[in-house]
Amino acid sequence: MTGLSHHLIVAPILVPFVAAAILLFIDERSRVTKAMISLGATVIMLTVALLLLHMANGMENAAGNAGGVYLLGNWPAPFGIVLVLDRLSAMMLMLTATLAIPALAFSLARWHNSGAHFHTLFQLLLMGLNGAFLTGDLFNLFVFFEVMLAASYGLLLHGSGQLRVKAGLHYLVINLASALLFLVGVSLVYGTAGTLNMADLALRLPELAPDRRVFLEAGLAVLGVVFLIKAGVWPLNFWLPTAYSAAAAPVAGIFAILSKLGIYILLRLVMLTSGDGTALTEVARTVLLFGGLATITFGAIGVLASQALGRLAGYSVLVSTGTLLTIIGFGGQASASGALFYMVSSTLTIAAFFLLIELIERGQDAGASVLAVSMEVYGDADEDDADDEIGVTMPGTMAVLAVCFSACAILLSGLPPLSGFVAKFAILSGMIGSGAESDAAIGPAGWVSATLLILSGLCALIAMTRSGIRTFWASIEGTVPRVLVIEVAPVLMLLTLTLVLTIGAGPVMRYMQETTATLSEPRNYINAVFEARRIGQEAARP
Repeated sequence: MTGLSHHLIVAPILVPFVAAAILLFIDERSRVTKAMISLGATVIMLTVALLLLHMANGMENAAGNAGGVYLLGNWPAPFGIVLVLDRLSAMMLMLTATLAIPALAFSLARWHNSGAHFHTLFQLLLMGLNGAFLTGDLFNLFVFFEVMLAASYGLLLHGSGQLRVKAGLHYLVINLASALLFLVGVSLVYGTAGTLNMADLALRLPELAPDRRVFLEAGLAVLGVVFLIKAGVWPLNFWLPTAYSAAAAPVAGIFAILSKLGIYILLRLVMLTSGDGTALTEVARTVLLFGGLATITFGAIGVLASQALGRLAGYSVLVSTGTLLTIIGFGGQASASGALFYMVSSTLTIAAFFLLIELIERGQDAGASVLAVSMEVYGDADEDDADDEIGVTMPGTMAVLAVCFSACAILLSGLPPLSGFVAKFAILSGMIGSGAESDAAIGPAGWVSATLLILSGLCALIAMTRSGIRTFWASIEGTVPRVLVIEVAPVLMLLTLTLVLTIGAGPVMRYMQETTATLSEPRNYINAVFEARRIGQEAARP
């Protein structure tokens, strides 16, 4: 890959960075101008992500390595900064851009006017996410991680309010502590292995003496804690439901992918170190397996216990990340392919749900919601009033919101025929069904994982049905929310994408299978990094 197409690899970082820099110099009163620049940059980012996805899917060199490597400063690895594009990173770039456009469009209705520098922070968040997905070394991962976190602090506090400020301060403290741990872990790794390049680290890991290897494993363990905090593993996830439910709707929508960043990094490191010939990977997989199971259990209980839709969505994030952590720990290419499909489907669904919640709650009164819960508990509902409402036509706005809510319920529960069912079926098939990689008996961990996966869907179905009946069927107030087209269109777009995933499940699953096959051979990634040639290198040869 040469020429202009080669430089596209750095574009997902440069485009939001340049847009953020331009937006800083535009007066806050020029809201329309700032919105158009931000939206234009995001559309460009989506176009670039599409091109990179196509490139990553088709790139193969003579050695059989799939991937593109960009040498910043034209310095070879492991001495210089490298950006690595493969199927997994391209998929995450595409998912980020796909979420960014609906979230940004939703904010144009009113949220981008609720505080200063919204668009600048939004673009910096995208820059940090894209850089973290592309970087090939731990130091620049820390840099992009911090850019993303710094922007997320401002976005979480956007719109002010006591609850938002309280949740934002908790979020800030937790992530500052994790940033400190990140530095400690990176320092231990570099002081022991002498490198922060992930490909070089995978090569040096088996060669370290036992006394030095202990410190390296300690450093990797500290880094693992950092990424588990970001992923929201139990018991390090107490901050997540409150923070996500308190955020403004478009912010919560893009935050749906932040926990997947932790999943991505854990998957990348576990797969790169899977061939080191020691027990390191097995220990990591065990921690991820049991941590994931505990997170699913905690998230499912939280989903059942949640009365507010925002907290229900926050706990749904935990169920999603717990499922992914469990599958990474369980291992197996078939189940991992289903997990990648599930990651895309659940992220789109949760983002749509966060946007939808604001539209639904806009027509509700907090006091009436409390009264509705009390009536359910004590059985004080007036049946005569309910009979009087038989035959009342549901307003068009409420009908659209109800359909969207039903789609979210089906997706979160994993019921057919939408992509949530396809994803869970692929995971279960890979674990205990015809897609299992071996004929050996399924162990207790496999059966427990499958059972929790099914029960978590049942919990989501019960909670969503209860909330749906209370909101659309047995509501004790008749207020119809005022909803703009620019607000409901992003929700419909995200839900339509889940329908596209369902219809195109075959090609999408083949892409996921190719991705997991590439990840299971860490030598492909390592060779791609070290065989990347500097610009002008061929011309310098005699």
